[in-house]
Order: sequence, then C-alpha cells, then structure tokens
Amino acid sequence: MERSEIQQRVTDVVARVLAIDPAEVLPSSNFVFDLGADSMKSVELIAGFEEEFDIEMDEDRAREVQTVEGAVDFIAQFVK
Repeated sequence: MERSEIQQRVTDVVARVLAIDPAEVLPSSNFVFDLGADSMKSVELIAGFEEEFDIEMDEDRAREVQTVEGAVDFIAQFVK
C-alpha cells in the first residue's frame, strides 16, 4: 500500500472519530494538543485504525504515537 493511501485513510479515520473537517488533519497535527483527542478518543482512534486497515495494534505502543504522521509511520509497519 502506498504511503499516500495510508495518509488519506488515516486522515479519514481521524476526521470521522474526532468529528472534525479532514482539512484540519495535517501530518504534523498532534492528536491531543492540535486535534483535541482525549484518552477515550485515543482508544477510539486506535480501534478505528485497526478496523480501517484490518490490523491489530499493540495498544500501549499505539498510544505512544502523538501525531498523524507518526500514526502513518506506525501503521505502515503493518500494511504492505
């Protein structure tokens, strides 16, 4: 899977889960500080990524990811 496709799908999940405009979701956006995700939304984001990409992520490692770009990098490890 191309990185650009992963980026787009991550953006779509983030926008849907956080109920924000996809245009607000930038690669450098921090989930908490820029996009307003709280701990519950963080869990929902992880679940959303798992469903979108049909993968299973280590929740502790996934919670360490702070930015959209970081999520793309993390997810890229699981999809080819």
